[in-house]
Amino acid sequence: MIHTRFLGKHALLTVRWILLAGLFAGVLQGCAPVVVAGAAAGADVIHDRRTLGSIVNDDTVELKATGILDTDPQLRHVVHVSAISVNGIVLLTGQAPTTQLRDLVLAKIRNIPSIRRILNEIEVAPVSTLAERAQDSWITTQVETRFLVTKGLDPTRVKVVTANSIVYLMGLVTQQEGSLAANAAANVRGVVRVVELFEYIN
Repeated sequence: MIHTRFLGKHALLTVRWILLAGLFAGVLQGCAPVVVAGAAAGADVIHDRRTLGSIVNDDTVELKATGILDTDPQLRHVVHVSAISVNGIVLLTGQAPTTQLRDLVLAKIRNIPSIRRILNEIEVAPVSTLAERAQDSWITTQVETRFLVTKGLDPTRVKVVTANSIVYLMGLVTQQEGSLAANAAANVRGVVRVVELFEYIN
């Protein structure tokens, strides 16, 4: 279910999902540094409502999408698109200069296995500047920080993506958690809109 909140000039949010593929590869190979790093992240993984298989699948989908966007001769250096996968739902954000290029991105990403659904938020527009991307990153950091002090909200269960000062929220959450996250993001300076892309659980 998708909910959008318009907020004048307030709002935002971004949280990083923990991806375990590298951790488990390190464990299997007896790589102590990887195990230590994984232990530090383990607490976040425990709170993740996705299955282990879903977490690894999301990581794989993102890696494949990034590979396509970075290496395809028709797309690299022409579009600026990010692909984030949460529980098999892929959010595409960014810019493509033409409708044809945007559609080409969609066609390439659709060929990746194990995607349940694609949410296309790619703008047909010139690619963003480094300054605009830095602003989006700053907003994401501020949203994540606000989540940490929001009572009743586990920040590890919400994925935050910011593009063009619009904050997208993803994750498996309750209705109450979704409302807390959206309201917290809406109160961050610089956010123009919050889009809720949550999967709600009982």
